[in-house]
Amino acid sequence: MTLRRTATIAVVAMVLSACGGGSPSRTASGDAPHATAGAGVDLTGAGATFPYPIYSKWFSDYAQETGVRINYQSIGSGGGIRQLSEGTVDFGASDAPMSDDELAKAKSPVMHFPTVIGAVAVTYNLPAVTTPIRLSGDMLADMFLGHITKWNDSRIRAANPGVALPAADVLVVHRAEASGTTYIFSDYLSAVSPEWARAPGKGKELSWPVGIGAKGNEGVAGQVKQTPGAIAYVELAYAEQNHLPTARIENASGAFVAPSMESATAAAAGVAERLPNNTDYRISIVNAPGADAYPIASFTWLLVYRTQRDATKAKKLKDFLHWYLHSGEGSAASLDYAPLPDAMRTRLDARVDSVGGGT
Repeated sequence: MTLRRTATIAVVAMVLSACGGGSPSRTASGDAPHATAGAGVDLTGAGATFPYPIYSKWFSDYAQETGVRINYQSIGSGGGIRQLSEGTVDFGASDAPMSDDELAKAKSPVMHFPTVIGAVAVTYNLPAVTTPIRLSGDMLADMFLGHITKWNDSRIRAANPGVALPAADVLVVHRAEASGTTYIFSDYLSAVSPEWARAPGKGKELSWPVGIGAKGNEGVAGQVKQTPGAIAYVELAYAEQNHLPTARIENASGAFVAPSMESATAAAAGVAERLPNNTDYRISIVNAPGADAYPIASFTWLLVYRTQRDATKAKKLKDFLHWYLHSGEGSAASLDYAPLPDAMRTRLDARVDSVGGGT
């Protein structure tokens, strides 16, 4: 993580702490509590942890500019979908789009609004290897399926000529709980490996063939850092924060690409150009076309009811949605997120106007 991002997160955390935002503590049962409105809060939201730094900055900046206070609880994508569906928050947030089944269980139709783009990095612990390793999608799938068990496997060596790969065991680390990061990673593996697509497939929570689980991006990164031979997937910032190397992953054009803001933007741009007019934005950008596209990238979404129950809150929510598209996107890069392509923002601006209930 860059010093600029670390400093910004620290400042935002202090601001949000003062107004009741931030990540909630766990209940005695281990479950995250419902998001609740504090004194003076105008809107409440809950969900994905991955975009929490940028959302915190947005909500802080928006409060300073407009006086509208937004309380966001960073409890995970599954929790955000659940609380939106139960009607306990004004909006949800998720790194995985809602499934048809989840949409059917919601109290009324839900709209997806992409906000920023992030990259899921493949990180590893090979102390003697100083050159970033290169992996294809099928190699990566076979490592997480347990078919490739040694780092000096002939297929990995062929993709990394001149790199002295050790004869160490491949030790898989994965998320232990339901996670949007898992959804993105498994979506990619399902796109490049027919065997993975059959089982375990894609989802926020999987039946893993091999490996050990760790809690959250932080737990996964920590496990990799202390385990020689480990390989795992984490949101890019966690690899950077822990000074972990990241693999170059072969994309659909055959190029080996590093995870970055620029390569994630390239992945989104290739897909955005081909969106149909009637898209609901529940779209995947894994394995996207383009020589510069990083193949394990994804949007993260705000989840909003198409028809709001409260006209006053509807107006405030729509005003914020317009604000993030016009003003908020400009700060994405400062926190190492990729902003939405301009053409997509123009279309989403019109989509905001279709949210009902406001004046």
